[in-house]
Amino acid sequence: MKEHRFITFERILKNGAINFGRNIWLALAAIAMMSITLTILLFAVVANATFSHTVNDLTSHINVSVYLVDSITAKQRTGLVNQLNDTHDIKSITYQDKATVLKLYEKANANNTDLLTAISETSNPLPAKLIISPTDPNNLSAVKAVLDTPANTKLQSDPTSYSGDRKAAIDKITSATHFFEEAGIVGIAVFVLISMLIIFNTIRMTIFNRRDELVIMRLLGASPGYIRGPFIVETMLYGAAAAGISLVICASLFAIASQTLQASSLGLLDISYSGHFFRQHLWVILAGQIAAGIIIGAAASAFATRRYLKSK
Repeated sequence: MKEHRFITFERILKNGAINFGRNIWLALAAIAMMSITLTILLFAVVANATFSHTVNDLTSHINVSVYLVDSITAKQRTGLVNQLNDTHDIKSITYQDKATVLKLYEKANANNTDLLTAISETSNPLPAKLIISPTDPNNLSAVKAVLDTPANTKLQSDPTSYSGDRKAAIDKITSATHFFEEAGIVGIAVFVLISMLIIFNTIRMTIFNRRDELVIMRLLGASPGYIRGPFIVETMLYGAAAAGISLVICASLFAIASQTLQASSLGLLDISYSGHFFRQHLWVILAGQIAAGIIIGAAASAFATRRYLKSK
């Protein structure tokens, strides 16, 4: 019994491969549309990974500077730090005294002799500060609540400000990430549907061309699974071929992008990460593309042959 099933399965695979070669010109439209679908799917995945990486990289550099009055005592400073740490929204807090702040300021403005001359003519006017690295830069309500209490406001020489001047850019990239995620899902759904319709019609045409052969098979007692199997195998090969084409297209585009776009002015978006992500996850991407192509092809083919067998 097991040997009979194995022989049947082997014949289904063989006939499916033969049909793939026989109907390759008829299947070109289906393969082309599946290639487009899988390319959009891959671009959506890589684009989402690139945007997420960029946002995470930028947010990791955002911090809040708390400028302290010169008269603050060590005890008051420690108390403020402990209150901030109790919010559990803080990754780290770094204290810079007045001398350290002045050295960093001079280093940052080493090429501006006018500023250096002006600041050297007076005693150090720069305040000491606490540099807070939050766990989530978009959720600073607890930190703000601590800093805005009357007791802690008296310890600050200037209003608290973000030293991360990239926040506006991060908000734009985050919005773009959500937009591309939603647009990608819609685009993939549309092209998957179109691909399945094209495959459905391709199989229907193949069935029509082979209708006499299929009628004879049914009269000879062939099971529905034996009749349907080669068509499903054929369309699974469509999906595998489309996955290979899609991978070549994406690899070429990422290679071109890394050479031409990296040198251009693209703001904060790390284009090079796209190619890096693609190369790093190449085998996972290849397996996912092949699996997606096979599933799309098999589902459309199974539906088409099911309708044919039901109609007979």
